[in-house]
Order: sequence, then C-alpha cells, then structure tokens
Amino acid sequence: MRHIRKASVAGQFYSGNKTNLIESIRDCFLDERGPGSLPKITKSEKNIIGLVVPHAGYVYSGAIAAHSYYNLSKNGFADSFIILGPNHTGYGSGVSVMTDGIWETPLGEITINSSMAEQIWKGIIDKDESAHTHEHSIEVQLPFLQFSAGDKKIEFVPVCMNMQDYQTAQEVGIILAEVIKNSKEKIVIIASSDFSHAGFNYMSMPPEGLRVDEYADKQDKLAIDMIINLDPKGLVDTVQKNNISMCGYGPVAAMLTAAKLLGAENVELLKYGTSYEVQPSSSCVGYGALIVY
Repeated sequence: MRHIRKASVAGQFYSGNKTNLIESIRDCFLDERGPGSLPKITKSEKNIIGLVVPHAGYVYSGAIAAHSYYNLSKNGFADSFIILGPNHTGYGSGVSVMTDGIWETPLGEITINSSMAEQIWKGIIDKDESAHTHEHSIEVQLPFLQFSAGDKKIEFVPVCMNMQDYQTAQEVGIILAEVIKNSKEKIVIIASSDFSHAGFNYMSMPPEGLRVDEYADKQDKLAIDMIINLDPKGLVDTVQKNNISMCGYGPVAAMLTAAKLLGAENVELLKYGTSYEVQPSSSCVGYGALIVY
C-alpha cells in the first residue's frame, strides 16, 4: 500500500471543505487582485519552465498565486511538476525529496512521480519524508494545481529545502535540469516562496517614515530585479546583503539555475502585492507571481 500524506494545513491556510475550497480558489482567480478570469488549458505560446508562487493563506496570497497558474494554463500547463519549497519546520535533511506516495487535499489525491523523484534523489538531495510531514509551502500549491488541471492527470515531486545557500541551490538546480532534459514529459518547476516578512510580528521594522508595506515593496523590488535578470547568485547575495526576509530564496535560486540550463531567457513579473492590501496592520508579507520561459 502506498504511503498517503494527509493534508497538514487544510482548514488553516485554505478551506478543509471541498465545496468551500473550490469556491475560494475561484474567488482568487476572479478577485480584483487576481487575473480576473478562470484558468483554461490552451495551446502553449510560451515555453514556461518555472514559476514563482506565494504560499500564504489563500485569503492573503491566493489572488497573487492565481496569476502564475492562470498564465501556466494559458501556455499549455504541464504533465508533472517539481515543487521546491522552503523548510519552515526544521524537520528532516537539508534538502529532502519524497520519492513515493500520494498527497491528499480536499480536492482529491495527487500522486508523486516516483520514477522522476528517484532520479532527483542524488547528491545533496536526500530521501526524507519527515521534512514534508507538516510543511505547508509545497502543500498549499496542490489545490491550485488540481483546480487548474481540471480533468488532466498530473503528478508531482516535492523537494523541501532547509539549506538555502547559493552552492546548495546551484547543485539542486543542476540536478533538476538534468532530470528534465532526460524526460519526455512536459515538466514545470514551481518555486514556492513569499517575499518580505516586515513589521512588528517579524521583528523587521521599517525605517522611520516608511509604512510597513512600502518597506516590504522596497525590499522586494531588489530581490525581484535579480529574478527578472535570471541571476540566482545575485538573488541569494541580494537577500543576504539587504536582510530581505524572503523565506524561499533558495528554491527560487534553484529554479532559476535549472531554468537557465534548460534555455530560459525571460522572466515576467505578473503581479506583486502584500497582505497589507487585505488586512492593514503593523506587519505584512510580500507576495510575487512570476513566470520563467
């Protein structure tokens, strides 16, 4: 019997009820901060290799995330996905792949692409389920994928990164590019990351005279510029030099490394926003939706 990973943050980051979850995802696409229409898989105009997608509660970041999935659907979607997420829990190895099993969400089951996961399990990437048990950064992408896929069958491989230095990101990216090059499937890498965590709750106070969301926006522009320039090392250096509290810069740098090796030449910022737009307070988190092609 295959291992089943139960949804860990259903009822917290997104609704645990199937009907309500479908409705909330629809609302994310149709929201004024979202793309304004529902995703429909159509012929590819751009060869999308990677996405950057936020992973906060849907009420805060879902409308931003919807832009990435809308554009992915508009450009042919994919057969399998490699989802890179930061490790918030601290459990497990420095870089951990889960190689077998099924993940459950309120929208149903999504199967791990075991043959691809086994190829990814090499070098710095360890086989370790414990890193994935309670981690939300990968899980919150799955209902969006399931909703966008419709009747299309899809699989995925989860890779959780506790280590996010450039050398680690580079090695992960090289491994992923090699696996994708050798596959006949259409594969897209999703880098799951929020941007700045600013304000009182995160012990990252803005300079005097700057509102907390303005500070997040200013910090995040520095990181986004590096992503748009397809510069994974520049991203890591910029985040570290400027103390940008971007939780998944390692996954994004790994995705950019792989995308460049796979021939990517363009990055498009689809939408940027913050939680302040939904709930103004003394703290906020920045969110960005980007496609790499």
